[in-house]
Amino acid sequence: MTQPLRHDGQTTARPLWLLAELTYACPLQCPYCSNPTEMAQIGAEMTTDDWFKVLREARELGAAQLGLSGGEPLVRRDLEAIVAEGARLGYYSNLITSGIGMDEARVNALAEAGLDHIQISFQASNAERNNFLAGSNTFEQKKAMARAIKAAGYPMVLNIVLHRHNIDDIDDIIAMAESLDADYVELANTQYYGWAWHNRAQLLPTREQLDHAERVTTRYRENDGRMKLYFVLPDYYQDRPKACMSGWGDLFLNVAPDGLALPCHAARQLPGLEFPDVREHDIAWIWNESPAFNHFRGFDWMAEPCRSCVEKHDDFGGCRCQAYMLTGDMYAADPVCAKSPSHHLVTDVVEQANAPTSARAEAQPIVFRNPKNSKRLHATPPAGER
Repeated sequence: MTQPLRHDGQTTARPLWLLAELTYACPLQCPYCSNPTEMAQIGAEMTTDDWFKVLREARELGAAQLGLSGGEPLVRRDLEAIVAEGARLGYYSNLITSGIGMDEARVNALAEAGLDHIQISFQASNAERNNFLAGSNTFEQKKAMARAIKAAGYPMVLNIVLHRHNIDDIDDIIAMAESLDADYVELANTQYYGWAWHNRAQLLPTREQLDHAERVTTRYRENDGRMKLYFVLPDYYQDRPKACMSGWGDLFLNVAPDGLALPCHAARQLPGLEFPDVREHDIAWIWNESPAFNHFRGFDWMAEPCRSCVEKHDDFGGCRCQAYMLTGDMYAADPVCAKSPSHHLVTDVVEQANAPTSARAEAQPIVFRNPKNSKRLHATPPAGER
């Protein structure tokens, strides 16, 4: 079986990081969620045995880090069994959770199963804003579970997704994290995929908001704050694209709840690519041989300006999904890049976000992530309206 090479042309590409999206079900309704908006139309979730097969085959191929996410992975009643199987196989496991569906007994059960790491998310630093963005009264439950995670001996890792509606509270967010005795805090600006893409006009912060948040974060670091803060910039305020997933099919493997194997969590939207089902193919064939995983490996697929760009070894042309969403062409240079002929598509959005008022934001209210809205967004129109 042919083994693909990483972008350096020398090292064998292996799926070192396996992200298991166990479910798209979630008790929260966050409008910045990166899950696909068509989640209500996606097929049935995989069984416990299906996931055991994925874990085993990916481990045989070299996978070492296991992310357990969703949706909300805690809604899966077999989560502890999946964690235990991952531990048996030798994975380092990380649970990415809202904390809803957890209690002290379940924290302890997950620890006993061998879970290595827990990252818990908050929507904001106060109950009113947190509960509005989450779509339910979860703030106090989240704080209680954060403390339970710490009490169980885990490092306290908080994630707060930043956007126009909470970024001005950055001082309070950091203070809240300190009050919870956090060790690590990821201040992650929204990346615009899935539901966040649909709500982009409502979520993209202004340059002034972003600069203020960066200054506050830098000041905390310079004052030798105890916590480790990670500030993740939004793509739209960059002039060079990120090396998305360290390159297509390079070291990251995502398995969706319905069994689709993906090079990244947003890739199922790309046209013409048939992503394989892990229930029908083994992981070795998917990773090494499948047309979808080989489609954007290397540099031969690139068009100009990427093909002749000296920076292509750094960013690999940027994000294929972002290129497709913004230009309709998945082969195009990521429009985040200032060298892209479509860069204006990004700067126009940023200009609109920084205007005193945004006509689009006023015309379209926030659409919350839930099955009802998913069905509405992807409803098939009557025959006469197609």
